[in-house]
Amino acid sequence: MPELPEVEHVKRGLSPKVEGLIIEQVTFSDTIIKAHKAGRKAVVKGGGLDVFKFAVTQKEISAIDRRSKYLLFRLGQSEDEMLILSHLGMTGAWFVVNELGEILEDRFRNHVHVIFHLSNGQKLVYSDIRRFGEMRFLPSEEAHPPLAEIGPEPFDEDAEFRFLATLMLPKFSRKPIKESIMHHSVIAGCGNIYATEALFRAGVSPKRRTDRLSLKKKRELFHHIVDVLKEGIAAGGSSISDYRNVNGEAGGMQERLQMYAKSTCPVCGSAVKKAVVGGRTSHYCTTCQK
Repeated sequence: MPELPEVEHVKRGLSPKVEGLIIEQVTFSDTIIKAHKAGRKAVVKGGGLDVFKFAVTQKEISAIDRRSKYLLFRLGQSEDEMLILSHLGMTGAWFVVNELGEILEDRFRNHVHVIFHLSNGQKLVYSDIRRFGEMRFLPSEEAHPPLAEIGPEPFDEDAEFRFLATLMLPKFSRKPIKESIMHHSVIAGCGNIYATEALFRAGVSPKRRTDRLSLKKKRELFHHIVDVLKEGIAAGGSSISDYRNVNGEAGGMQERLQMYAKSTCPVCGSAVKKAVVGGRTSHYCTTCQK
């Protein structure tokens, strides 16, 4: 699933291509239309397809922001701003093309589900192989309560203070540290891949209970999370399986990962262990991580 670096890279790729353009028309794939008629709101959530189309047509894309793993397409001006919220799920991808044939990989081109026809003649295209992603029209951010539950962005000025304070709450203090840092109310956008790498760099076992870490170690872990997320952004994200940026290119962070999905520890040579923590498979070294 795309995490903060991948979504940030998509945002940076989309912004210069579509900001300032008007959505003139929206079309949906037959798959999505049939699913909605059958009562399954695939990809487009909230209201129905007609409601979504009516709400966003003839609106200007004034800006694109990222909040944790969400993209926020801001429509209109500040006094009457509305939003399209997008989450990529497992296999979602955005492209900006003149024609669908410009999407080179069959698996993405064959699973295009929403097309925004823009005022410059181009198409803003959402493809989703497994259809676990979602988009929804929102009259405001407040209309989607899950956004308010998200913790600080890791690069915010007060992120470290809020990270440390949240880890002390009873709901997190007795959980494994990896489960805690993957929760979006502790810190935004840190999923399985980057949590695995940060814990390895900090020398902390993913199974270690949160309240068993000293304040100093929690601070050290926070800075490793920030560093690995920044590195992920600089590398264009991790393309472990289906992530592609808006140009159809894979990221390069997977080549820099030291622990995620590895079989041998790069530091001590020990066999990497696996365990399920917080519902996700965790890779760790019992020698280097305590």
